[in-house]
Amino acid sequence: MLRASVAAESAGIPSATLVCESFMTLSKAASQGLGYPNIAVAPVRGHPGLQSKEELQRNVRELTLDGVLDALFKMPAAKTLGGEPGPRDVICSGSFEDINEYFIEHELSDGLPVVPPTVAKVEAFLKYTDRKADEVLGVLLPDNRAATVWSVAVNGVMAGCRPEYMPVLVALTEAMADPAYGVEHSGNTPGGETQIVINGPIIKELGFNYTQGVMRDGFRANTTVGRFWRLMLRNVAGFLPHKNDKATFGNTWRVVVAENEEVAAKIGWPLHSAEFGFRPGDNVVSVARYTGGNHISSVSGATPEELMPYIADAVARQYSWQIMFSVGQGYDTVRPLLLLSPIIAETIAAGGWSKQRFKEELFKSARMTAADFERMLRDWTQKPNWNLAEEHATGRIPKVFHESDDPQRLVPIVWRPEDFQVVITGDLGRNSIYVLAHNGVLGFPVGKKIEMPKGRKSLG
Repeated sequence: MLRASVAAESAGIPSATLVCESFMTLSKAASQGLGYPNIAVAPVRGHPGLQSKEELQRNVRELTLDGVLDALFKMPAAKTLGGEPGPRDVICSGSFEDINEYFIEHELSDGLPVVPPTVAKVEAFLKYTDRKADEVLGVLLPDNRAATVWSVAVNGVMAGCRPEYMPVLVALTEAMADPAYGVEHSGNTPGGETQIVINGPIIKELGFNYTQGVMRDGFRANTTVGRFWRLMLRNVAGFLPHKNDKATFGNTWRVVVAENEEVAAKIGWPLHSAEFGFRPGDNVVSVARYTGGNHISSVSGATPEELMPYIADAVARQYSWQIMFSVGQGYDTVRPLLLLSPIIAETIAAGGWSKQRFKEELFKSARMTAADFERMLRDWTQKPNWNLAEEHATGRIPKVFHESDDPQRLVPIVWRPEDFQVVITGDLGRNSIYVLAHNGVLGFPVGKKIEMPKGRKSLG
């Protein structure tokens, strides 16, 4: 709502944004990023969702109403935005310990030791891109700060990346800046965390792990590139805990998942990068934000028909309130991600199923009853007038969600089979899958090609 207030104030129209007391610090940080550090807000006591009607009315009369009137009729005190150092300015000097203490004190660190980003180290990264150091790759919300090639290199150094990773980091920053991804939602209540997937020859060239322990830290490329993403969110986008980052519980950044392209080629399944229009042999990074996930062990069966009930049940169980992104707040934006261990994918393919067939069968099977679907939206996400019949009647959702009025009919969690994303990766001999619950429009999947420096076909 602060963005709406800024638009109104820019047009000369007084506004009042209502903000819960626990979000007042966030509102101050967000208003700074929006260029209106003195914008007025009206406080809301407690949380409206946990108050009776009488309590809410009393709190509005005693506190909120005065805040609204002040915002509309009183000129706020003048405030100015603080300046920032230039890209090549030296902001501190001293020992490794001194620099790390400075970075922690000034909220430039994720709490782990960082590699001091000296000018020499940053310039070493710039040798692995043809982009100019001051080129702007995008402007990142909420701080509205330009993500430059220089700032990418700085955070890459800090994260412990090798200079050769620079093309990957540039592509990731372009994905972060893509409006379709929605970086501005990175600090929202569920604390969803981005999963990066990488495809292409660059996996082997840079030593990304794509077999056993693929989601575990300990492999430099997977680990440091994943850490880079979170540092960019902190230092450039401006997501700081207790400020613009208001995740209720939060998650730690995820390491990069690399697809096992050898197995995909062996069974004839398209790569994950094909979902974004890229060809085999293209180096590609893709990102999307997920609220959580679950490892599903001992997925057993000799045929895809025997495997599907277990897989479909696991997928459906990961989704509760997130279905509001399917037919509610973010219509048609749920994109579940499944990581299949190679032996599972090989068993499915051996049964004659293509990747598309697998998605089609998953679409038919990964469902919940209409009664549960509506209850989650109506009772658990505070949409009291919501039901599938009305949504279908207005043309907002497809017929598959309302093929009858039977409350026990099964309805899908996505609109079409193609909405499922599938990556082959992990331990070669384990019969497991991993299911991630997607955060919908608040972190929609985006893929970007990794551009190699001219004159280089590889980075190894």
